[in-house]
Amino acid sequence: MERFRILVVDDVEENIHSLKMMVSDSFDVDIFTALSAQRGMDILMKEDVNLILTDIQMPEIDGFEFAQYLQGIEKTKDIPLIFITGIYNKDEYQKKGYELGAIDYITKPIDGALLNAKLKVYIYLFDMKRKREEELHIKDKMLIHQAKMATMGEMIGVIAHQLKQPLTVLSLSCIDLKASYELEMIDDKYIDNFSNNTENQIKFLSATIDGFKDFFSPHKVKSTFLLKEGLDETLKLIEKQFQTHDIKVNLDVGEEKIFGVKTELVQVVLNLLTNAKDAFLERKIENRMIKITSGSTSQHTLLVIQDNAGGVSPENVDKLFDPYFTTKKEGTGTGLYMVSLVIKESFNGDLKMLNVDNGVKFIIALPNKKHSEMKD
Repeated sequence: MERFRILVVDDVEENIHSLKMMVSDSFDVDIFTALSAQRGMDILMKEDVNLILTDIQMPEIDGFEFAQYLQGIEKTKDIPLIFITGIYNKDEYQKKGYELGAIDYITKPIDGALLNAKLKVYIYLFDMKRKREEELHIKDKMLIHQAKMATMGEMIGVIAHQLKQPLTVLSLSCIDLKASYELEMIDDKYIDNFSNNTENQIKFLSATIDGFKDFFSPHKVKSTFLLKEGLDETLKLIEKQFQTHDIKVNLDVGEEKIFGVKTELVQVVLNLLTNAKDAFLERKIENRMIKITSGSTSQHTLLVIQDNAGGVSPENVDKLFDPYFTTKKEGTGTGLYMVSLVIKESFNGDLKMLNVDNGVKFIIALPNKKHSEMKD
């Protein structure tokens, strides 16, 4: 479990030792010490600290200058800071300290009971914050799991649709074989045709099953791949469904690359296209069209998916990616939330949605190289 961490800064070693003993006797915390503000800054850059106790009167950089410096750094600007000082009774020092972000003063000689009372407050707040973060983390994991289950349900539907046609062909071939046998119409040519057709259908079934096994594999490794490859795989999965519902897809993408897990891109695009299909059917839209285009910057590949399925109500736009929010009668509200999580957390990308031309436009920015390379 994460422990509360305190940094003590004082140029007098005896003061540090005394303060450290007082804190350690009452609390199970980690304590870092520094004999100068410069050393304190070094520690803060390397370690995560939850509270700073610092003297004011120090050589070279005093406590006020130290506090002012910390206010200008993103990593340290929100760390609570308490001044330990013997000059608290001077109004100008008190006012200056609060202006620089100090949350409290403790005067020397230090009252142990007062120090303990103040530390209890900050440690309690730290524990509450950590508990809330853990609860949110658990909630996010549950939402991701639910989203994966919902996506798996959609994928099973796609699998069933993909397998139905070759199974139907095989069934009809068997019926035809029996009828041809009874009518004594079987010859070498018939057997060759039957064998070739059956073998092709079985190969298609096997390839389809292997493709879905890769999709659900938990051992996914990030790599660089062509955007078009991921899109082609997605469109192949839903090809039969879209033909059945007369949904046309205009694919206009180039040779842009993406760094990530290809099956996760397939998952994202499949979810967006399935949502468009559901909207087309629910609203009885005619001339159903989805346009997919791409572009690039020096560090990102841009994927744009636009439909003419009627768009999203203005009052729902800001809630679209919230967990459990859905406009479908039997929706779970996890699909688009999962899309957002995958793009932002897994790909380190960005996602925007706009209402345009009787439909919606999703603009997705995905990295085209490793994050470490992008920073170089």
